[in-house]
Amino acid sequence: MNIQPDDFQPQHRCRDAAALAARLGALAHPARIAILQHLAGVEACCCKDVVERLDLAQSTVSQHLKVLVDAGLVRLTPGRPRSRYEVDRAALAALSDSVGRLLVSCCAHPPAGRAG
Repeated sequence: MNIQPDDFQPQHRCRDAAALAARLGALAHPARIAILQHLAGVEACCCKDVVERLDLAQSTVSQHLKVLVDAGLVRLTPGRPRSRYEVDRAALAALSDSVGRLLVSCCAHPPAGRAG
């Protein structure tokens, strides 16, 4: 990944910042990280599979899955008898890239009046 500080363009900062904050917020709970890690290890699974794997209540898992789906980190495929969830690997790669660019842009230049 060859990221330059100027890649984080000013005209996109607000939109990108809001999207980045939403996705990072979705990861700001240990249960959601555990769910994401479980989903990353399987092709797709239903809520019941996550409940059995993580020993969490079905309602709790459903709420956390909804947060991950709403943030665009997990895809939901509705179906009968069960809906299926899977990690959106492209979204996670984009999140990783965005965090990397943010860190580069924040760390690349010392604050005005200070030497690095």
